[in-house]
Amino acid sequence: MGRARVATAFLLLLYSALSPAREQTRKPGSRELPPEEIIKAFTAKETDFLDAWNQYYYRQIASVKVLSDDGVPSKEAMTLVFEVVFLDSGKREIRLVERTGYLRSVMWTPEDQDVITNFQPFVLTSRDLPSYELKYEGQEHVDELDTYVFSVRPKSIAEGKLYFQGKIWIDDTDLQIVRTIGKVVPQKDSPQFPEFETIRQLVDSKYWFPVWSHSDSVLEFTKPTPRRVRVEETVTYENFRRFTSSVTVKPVKK
Repeated sequence: MGRARVATAFLLLLYSALSPAREQTRKPGSRELPPEEIIKAFTAKETDFLDAWNQYYYRQIASVKVLSDDGVPSKEAMTLVFEVVFLDSGKREIRLVERTGYLRSVMWTPEDQDVITNFQPFVLTSRDLPSYELKYEGQEHVDELDTYVFSVRPKSIAEGKLYFQGKIWIDDTDLQIVRTIGKVVPQKDSPQFPEFETIRQLVDSKYWFPVWSHSDSVLEFTKPTPRRVRVEETVTYENFRRFTSSVTVKPVKK
């Protein structure tokens, strides 16, 4: 877990240095926005984020390692590479283009892959808001960003549906999620989902897209026999490019 905090601090410093400078719309010491206003604003921005996210190509690399109790990597490791593609019809697909390595201590399930490619990053839109309970935790300065912090949990759990439970950090200027720490619920004996920390970065000077997710968790199984497995997962996103349709309209010859 110590290495995760160091990596997080480094990445926050890195993307703050590389992100385009933004005009500050709220001066230090100015009135703090009421939580209700923050929630209304950032969930609306998350709705715009999701629309934009579904219009971008990107490459996603997931590294999964089994660690010993003292954190030393074992020989069990697997790397998955996904790419977002758009068909001629404009339909968006996430394709597994490369898989190397193997795991023996744990099974990589379709549910695990679905969480990596579809549930991550966690997005809280205006439409999803009624399903969650948010509690304002105050303000926090994260590297170069001033943020509002909320704890998030589902109000109830519907059969067959996954939810997020954890904390989110909202940039006080753009009012967009810039960091999340949490896990997927409900948890079952198999599959089990680790807690992830996800960092977002400003892309195209407008949207805060995820660039890095990390987890170092001990998963506890009861079947077929009780056992504990420490798993480290790192997911990176790169090569963001907005999709533009190649369809052209040609006049019909008479």
